[in-house]
Amino acid sequence: MFDESFVRAARLQEYSAEERMADHAPAVRRRPPLHRALTRQVLVLVVLIAIAFGTAIYMGVRQPYGSPQARRPAEPLRMTVIPLAPTGKVPGAAEASELYAHSPAAPYDIGAAGIPLPAARNTAHFSDSEVVTALTTAKDYIVRSSLYPEVLTGRQANPVRALIDADQLDQFDQSFDHPAADGRHAATGWAVRFDPARVQLADDGAIHVQGDLQAAESDAGTLEVTADHTFVYALRPTGAAHDALTSLFTVRREVTFRFTRDDLRTHQVQLVTSYVQAGPLACAEDSAAYLRPLLAGQTARTGGPAGTDPYETDSPAALCGTLAAGAQPKV
Repeated sequence: MFDESFVRAARLQEYSAEERMADHAPAVRRRPPLHRALTRQVLVLVVLIAIAFGTAIYMGVRQPYGSPQARRPAEPLRMTVIPLAPTGKVPGAAEASELYAHSPAAPYDIGAAGIPLPAARNTAHFSDSEVVTALTTAKDYIVRSSLYPEVLTGRQANPVRALIDADQLDQFDQSFDHPAADGRHAATGWAVRFDPARVQLADDGAIHVQGDLQAAESDAGTLEVTADHTFVYALRPTGAAHDALTSLFTVRREVTFRFTRDDLRTHQVQLVTSYVQAGPLACAEDSAAYLRPLLAGQTARTGGPAGTDPYETDSPAALCGTLAAGAQPKV
């Protein structure tokens, strides 16, 4: 312990502010330069972006829904058009309604009402909404290619073309520009198309229709829709008076559609197969560009379809059938 005399003798000195600043360390520590911290953050961010980008590429390659199967080019449409020749004269009547009433098409619906959409259910890899989109797009194609008057009378093909997948457009254009009965390039394989120089629609285009649509998954990236419909058209000669006799013409179309996810997104279709039976027609007539119906009172000319060369392996057989008497109206 210090005695009182020692304490009194002790010298006390308080430093001034300037002295304290000069002889002692500052009370606040200096921060490192800001640009060094920013440089580190930028480097870390660049590394993270690079890792994320590399991961995205890797997952894109490994992702099964992005496989080449889902993006494969569309195959060419395979088509068959079979004329059905009548065994006698084609029945006719002044009014189309009379013919319809006495034909198998009497209970059919009119127009697009005869192409109802089935109940849509999801598949293993496609949702309900995707299945509905496929069915709706297929129906739109059937309506445009079988019911639009401008398409039926050969004036336009654009309403149908607008729905075709880009990979099939060249085949479609060639079929209409240079139709051929080769199983690949018949315009009548894509759409119902009458020769405007020969026939015109009667009964204000009230077309009778019956059929159905079905959807199924063919693989993880593809939906297929099958359409099977019968269309019955009332026709009369081109330029004929309104009271000219009317006859019926029947077309059975079986079409298979394919949809990738890109097709569903763009509302376009790929046609896989098209199988058409139509009559009354003459077997000797060329049905690649137009259907040329036999009208009321006419009979099929003698002669079969164009010859088939069995040595031409790439050429399909020329086919023709007989229109059953029961398919004609009873008048």
